[in-house]
Amino acid sequence: MSRFSDQAAPLSRRHFLAVTGALTAGTALAACSSGGSGASSGSTAAAQAVSQADIDKAMSTPTELTFWTWVPNIDQEVALFKQKYPAIKVNVVNAGQGAAQYTKLRTALQAKTGAPDACQIEYQYIPTFTITDSLLDLRPYGASALRSTFVDWTWGQVSGAGGEVWAIPQDTGPMGMLYRQDIFDKHGIAVPKTWDEFADAARKLHAADPGVYLTNLSANEPAAWHGLLWQAGGKPYTTSGKSTVSISVDDAVSKKLGAYWGGLAKEGVISSDPDFTDSWYAGFNQGKYATWITAAWGPVFLSGSAKSTSGKWRAAPLPQWDASAPSSGNWGGSTTAVMRSSKNPIAAAMFAQFLNSDPASAKLFTTEQFFFPATKALLADASFTGQTPAFYGDQKVNQVFADISSTVPTSFQWPPFLDQVVTDWTETVGKSLADRTDSVTALSTWQSRITTYAKNQGFTVQGS
Repeated sequence: MSRFSDQAAPLSRRHFLAVTGALTAGTALAACSSGGSGASSGSTAAAQAVSQADIDKAMSTPTELTFWTWVPNIDQEVALFKQKYPAIKVNVVNAGQGAAQYTKLRTALQAKTGAPDACQIEYQYIPTFTITDSLLDLRPYGASALRSTFVDWTWGQVSGAGGEVWAIPQDTGPMGMLYRQDIFDKHGIAVPKTWDEFADAARKLHAADPGVYLTNLSANEPAAWHGLLWQAGGKPYTTSGKSTVSISVDDAVSKKLGAYWGGLAKEGVISSDPDFTDSWYAGFNQGKYATWITAAWGPVFLSGSAKSTSGKWRAAPLPQWDASAPSSGNWGGSTTAVMRSSKNPIAAAMFAQFLNSDPASAKLFTTEQFFFPATKALLADASFTGQTPAFYGDQKVNQVFADISSTVPTSFQWPPFLDQVVTDWTETVGKSLADRTDSVTALSTWQSRITTYAKNQGFTVQGS
C-alpha cells in the first residue's frame, strides 16, 4: 500500500504539526536568562572525548532515560534501541508539541529540575537553547562520525560555529511545488521554471478564471516565508558568540521577495488565506488553488486532506530566481538533542544517535510516521524514492523531493529568539499580504521590531 493512501482527512492543524515538526510560534524568550558555563563549553567538551570503554560500560549499566517528543508511535523506534541496549530503559513523554514543549523545557532548565535527558527540537529552535548553554555537545560521544550519514544542509543546521554537534537530524522539509495538472492543462499553463514565469502564469490563470488562484501564500505562515527566503539566498540572522546578532530581514534579497509576493498579492492574482483552516481545506478540494508551495511532508498531507482531487496533482521543484543554479529552502523537520543537565550523558547521546542514524530506526520514521528522511541512504533507497502514489498520477513524488533536498543551501541560520521573530512577521509582512499593502515597507517595520526586541534582551545588534 502506498505511503500516501491511508491518511485521515481532513487532518487538524494540531495533528499535522505534531507529525511534521512545522514551524511554531509561542511564548517569548528572554534569550540570555538561564545560567550556563559560558561560550567555551563546546570546545572544552570536544577535548574530552569519551572512550569506547566508558561507552561500553554506560550502555551495559541499568539506566533510565527520559525522552520528550511529540512524534506519534515512536515507541517502535525506541524498541529497536532497547533491543540493542537492553540495559537502557527509555521513558517516552509527550510534553506538548512545539511551543508548548519548549515552554516546559525552559522552565525545567531554569529550575534545574525536571528536564529530560533527550528532547525533540526543531531545527529552527536549536539556537534558542544553545544560547543558554542548555544542549550537550555530542562530539565527545562520536557524533562527528555521522556527518556523512546526513544530508549536508541538515548537518549545518545542527552544528555550532566551533564545530559543536548540538543535535542529530531526524526528518526534513525541503520545499517544492505541488500543482494541479488538470488546471494547468485546461488553461495552457506550463510548469513554471522561474519565478517570472510563475508570476505570468498567476496573472493568466486568474484573468481566465477569477475564482482560481495559482497559489495561496498564507498571511499567517512565517515558516513558508523563511523557506522562500532561504531559497532566495537570504541570510537574515547571524549570531556571534552569546550576545551579538546580525538581523537583515529587509536587505536586498528580502526586498526582492517582498516586492514579488507583495506585488502579486496587491494585484489580487494570488490569495493569502490563513492555512490549516476549514476554508483553506475547502479551497484545495474545490479547486481554488492550482498549486501549493510546500515542503516534502506536503504530498502525504494533501493526499489525506483533498481526497476528492486524487490523480490531479503532480510535484515539481520550486520556480527559480536563477534557473542555472537550482536552489530550494526548508520548511519543517526535527532533531534529537541531549540536555547538558542529563545525569546520563553517554546513554542519552548514544540514544540520540541510534534513533536517527540506525538504518532500521530511520526507515521506520518514513513508513510509520511518514516523515521525509534526513539520511542520504534513505534518499537513495528505491523502496522510498520509487513509490508511485495514485494521488499524484503515479509520479515518483519522493524522488522529486529527494532531488530537491540536495539543492538546499547549507548556510541558513536561525535567531535565538525565534518566537518573537515569527510573531512580528505575522503582524507586519503577513498583515501586508492579507491587506494587500506594501510588503517592502512591512519588511522595514519587521526589521525595526526585531532589532528593538533584540536590544531589549541585551543583544548587540550589528549594523543597527
